[in-house]
Amino acid sequence: MTTLIKPFRGLRPAPEHASDVVAPPYDVLNTAEARARAEGRPLSFLHISKPEIDLPEDTDPYVPEVYAKGAENFSRLIDDGVLLRELAPAYYAYRLTMGEHAQTGFVCVGNVADYDSNRIRKHEFTRPQKEDDRVRQITALQAQTGPVLLTYRSDKRVAELLAKVARRDPLYDLVADDGIGHTLWRIDERAEVEALTKRVDAMDALYIADGHHRSASASRVAAARRAKDADADGDQSYDYFLCVAFAHDAMQILDYNRVVRDLNGLSPAELVEKAAESFTVSRSDEPAKPAEATHFGMYVGGRWYRLELKPDLLPEDPVASLDVSLLQNLLLAPVLGIGDPRTDSRIEFVGGIRGLAELSRRVDSGEMAAGFALFPTSMEALMAVADAGEVMPPKSTWFEPKLADGLISHILD
Repeated sequence: MTTLIKPFRGLRPAPEHASDVVAPPYDVLNTAEARARAEGRPLSFLHISKPEIDLPEDTDPYVPEVYAKGAENFSRLIDDGVLLRELAPAYYAYRLTMGEHAQTGFVCVGNVADYDSNRIRKHEFTRPQKEDDRVRQITALQAQTGPVLLTYRSDKRVAELLAKVARRDPLYDLVADDGIGHTLWRIDERAEVEALTKRVDAMDALYIADGHHRSASASRVAAARRAKDADADGDQSYDYFLCVAFAHDAMQILDYNRVVRDLNGLSPAELVEKAAESFTVSRSDEPAKPAEATHFGMYVGGRWYRLELKPDLLPEDPVASLDVSLLQNLLLAPVLGIGDPRTDSRIEFVGGIRGLAELSRRVDSGEMAAGFALFPTSMEALMAVADAGEVMPPKSTWFEPKLADGLISHILD
């Protein structure tokens, strides 16, 4: 009988190599950044997740030679004993630490069938090119190396089990070169494995927080493998995908802010006047960091303003009521003429990890004309959108800290 999650035989670094192997997720660095980050680090997982760094600088990252190079580098680390595979299936407790913030979750493989049926719920559209890239990467490696970030409604028994495991000696306790701490414990005692499996299987749903392209590509690979496998029974290794899951109240979402290139023909004063039609506007002598939902900061003409949504304009719809939707539907589209933030070159997005100073810097430099600061989307709002079968607007969430690539991988037998 299949279950929502299951333990697996993880492929992970030998302890003495762990710090040299772990790397940021493949999609947070461009090729030039990855090449610089991996320089002088032959064991870095970037040689697998961004293998174009080992080919000529003008190499298209989506050509077959790139995936072949990744597979070659992956095999080399396995053959050299840098990466070792567990003898028996296990779960893992995984703690991420960034400054004063720490969150502890578990590593598992999630059921593709439950992803396909939307029990592992989505909230984003995917792009075919990015899906194709991950399909080729999984196929070349015959492994899933980038975990999907999941969340679940906080569960007391799961929290107690993870706290118990975290009192033991870890497999790794390291700080990566970006300052993020990664601590991993094996969960292989039979009673604990069965308890975690049963408890999660009783949940109504798991939710994808980050990794929609990785999960979609895993589904595509599973369908292709299943079609050719005479022994397919729904419980093969390819029927599951690599995940790390955290309770919804443990995760940290930062603001995801906006900057726009021009004011659509308006002066700063006219933009402030237009904003006042939907928001209560007040000057601020300091960066206007929103303290709650439906509050915004706006930087234009060298000045910060606080915007508070007029209460009668708040819709009940779970998507339309998101702060990113309110800003888009009441100001960016009707006033600044930005109809589709996915494709409009006049808007860019700034992760909250950079702070509000990045907004004012880009406006003051003349590169941009205005900046908008948002309150972080809540996990409850994300889950409500997924439960409704709806899709979040683009660039709604920025999760920190990020998972590491290379700490643990899932081999497709």
